[in-house]
Amino acid sequence: MIEVKSPGHIQEFLKFPVKLYKGTPQWIRPLDKDIEGVFDPEKNSFFNHGICKRWLAIDEDGETIGRIAAFINYQKVNGKERTGGIGFFECINDKQIAKKLFCTAKEWLEAKDMNAMDGPINFGENDKFWGLLVEGFQSPSYGMNYNPPYYIDFFESYGFEKLYDQFTNVLKLDEPFPGRFTKISDWVMRKGDYSFEHFTSANKEKYFHDFKDIYNDAWNGFENFVPIEIETIRESFRQMEQIMDEKIIWFAYYKQQPIAFVICLPDANQLLKPLQGKMSLLNKLRFIWYKKTTTIDRLRIIVMGCKQKFHNRGIESALIRCLQNEVMPRNTVKEIELAWVGDFNKKMMALHEATGAVKAKVHRTYRYHFSRS
Repeated sequence: MIEVKSPGHIQEFLKFPVKLYKGTPQWIRPLDKDIEGVFDPEKNSFFNHGICKRWLAIDEDGETIGRIAAFINYQKVNGKERTGGIGFFECINDKQIAKKLFCTAKEWLEAKDMNAMDGPINFGENDKFWGLLVEGFQSPSYGMNYNPPYYIDFFESYGFEKLYDQFTNVLKLDEPFPGRFTKISDWVMRKGDYSFEHFTSANKEKYFHDFKDIYNDAWNGFENFVPIEIETIRESFRQMEQIMDEKIIWFAYYKQQPIAFVICLPDANQLLKPLQGKMSLLNKLRFIWYKKTTTIDRLRIIVMGCKQKFHNRGIESALIRCLQNEVMPRNTVKEIELAWVGDFNKKMMALHEATGAVKAKVHRTYRYHFSRS
């Protein structure tokens, strides 16, 4: 096991999945710059309150056979359960190699006074590179993890236990929404005190602050909640710029005060797959060309939020209706993924069910307690 330090090690960390997933048509290579951005203190604000390290597993012939990273976000380390994280795990189909990778991360975290680890997670927000795919082994949308089914046994035989599942449900736009859902959402949209508007870059700072206001109210009370900072929001939107469609990012207001949002993106993986993870000058030109000439037929809701005072008032339904009214006339979008809904978020799960969405994928976050060893 070697620590990733040199440029050569970094390249091995990025290239190993290419070899591992050769012949797997479902896999889409993430952009190298997105992966490396996680490990760059200049780009990842989580280094302001956390640390990370990564390793490669090398066989006796010098070939890379696995990789893993470990993280500590000190903003979320509190109480008795001092929990770090692991992520970017990839491994050949060899349980002993997987065990060595897990043990390496565990030993580092233990030395930093952690007593548990969650995984696979990201050293950042949970809208990217989060969770182990355990159901629905289809091609991933942009930022979503894909992995072979045998990883499930690796995690569970090592001793990881399910912490929670996150569901991706799908709305088929060639099927009508349930009548009750449409009736409620349209009624909310007609009420005079409510207004709905889509994001515009010209007023982006306003929307960044509205997002922060809503997010920090909506998630307050969830376990290990840490308020989001405006710099994190700016960086997240900066990363979305190349693929963003302003007319599918919506905000709701009550008497001009922000109360809810939905962030939806085109599935950029439909454009990125031919680029094989590289964003060279030539590939940037290709990306621009693909963007102009390729019809993206899948959208992905990456996050929704509503202030707690406005729960159960149909606001989220109205936001989804805003999306429907925008994209249906285009006659190009076939489905919308409603993503990253935790099994603990009963209200949002109920909303998905009300729309008529059906389950497509499940990503699982595990926890391993060091005391068990």
